[in-house]
Amino acid sequence: MILGIETSCDETAAAVITDEGEVLSSVIASQSEVHARYGGVVPEVASRRHLEQIGPVIGEALVGSGVGLDGISRLGVTRGPGLIGALLVGLSAAKAIAWARGLPLVPVDHLQGHVASLYLGPTQVEPPFACLLATGGHTQVLAVRERGSFERLGTTLDDAAGEAFDKGARLLGLSYPGGAEIDALAQSGDPQAFSFPVARVPGLDFSFSGVKTSLLYTVRSLGEAAVAERRADLAASYQRAIVTALTRRLHQAAEAGGFSRIAIVGGVAANSELRATLPEASVAPLALCTDNAAMIASAARYTAPLSPAEALTVDAYASAS
Repeated sequence: MILGIETSCDETAAAVITDEGEVLSSVIASQSEVHARYGGVVPEVASRRHLEQIGPVIGEALVGSGVGLDGISRLGVTRGPGLIGALLVGLSAAKAIAWARGLPLVPVDHLQGHVASLYLGPTQVEPPFACLLATGGHTQVLAVRERGSFERLGTTLDDAAGEAFDKGARLLGLSYPGGAEIDALAQSGDPQAFSFPVARVPGLDFSFSGVKTSLLYTVRSLGEAAVAERRADLAASYQRAIVTALTRRLHQAAEAGGFSRIAIVGGVAANSELRATLPEASVAPLALCTDNAAMIASAARYTAPLSPAEALTVDAYASAS
């Protein structure tokens, strides 16, 4: 059994899975309400809340799994990328457990964890496939040829897709986190009401600064009253532009790499229009799209573990390599 721990941003999470990828328990303590008043995640606040929640969350995951620490054979923990203060909370907890119990520890890359969410449950996805990874902090298109690794084919040159959703929501007067707010509001809007640009950049990279700026100027030109009246149309049109950019690049990557299968992972994979636009794509269950520890435990199955002594030297990192 594998215990996974995830604290890269504002979700304190722990999970227990079997070596075959069955999720026995998955506990997530969200801080969304705490950070909503600031319109985004405050790193210091996130770190302090992780400190308060990490012990109870791990305990709840172990109890919920029916396994307990005696049944754990290895630990997987997010090493990065993410907020350094937040990462260090989870990493320190994992080191302490590994040392105290004499367990091997696997430092996991958070992005690899998102891809490994596809390797959980009864309908596990087998490589090779082209994968769109879209979160609040990262947007990449990947070539996945085997479990445990991937090749990055393209990345965002500025904002991530999730970040663009959050900033767009703020411009429309919606609350944080913005992706879910825009998605819900767009259900009653016309996605063709406004024409927002889809950036054309070289290769398989992304750019979302232009669509965000276009929304800003549109909101300013309409005025407060008109924005309030047409908020749903603005949300639907803005969402359509982002989804178009994501799906276009994923299809291009699949064609360029000769992949017959595509997949989407990350928090943005929960977007209803993105899922509807890519019905052929493999997608993890909604509960495994946003940050969670089951995906970290899953990735730990395909990475060589460190001994408890070696694990003590592991440090966190903020940015993707």
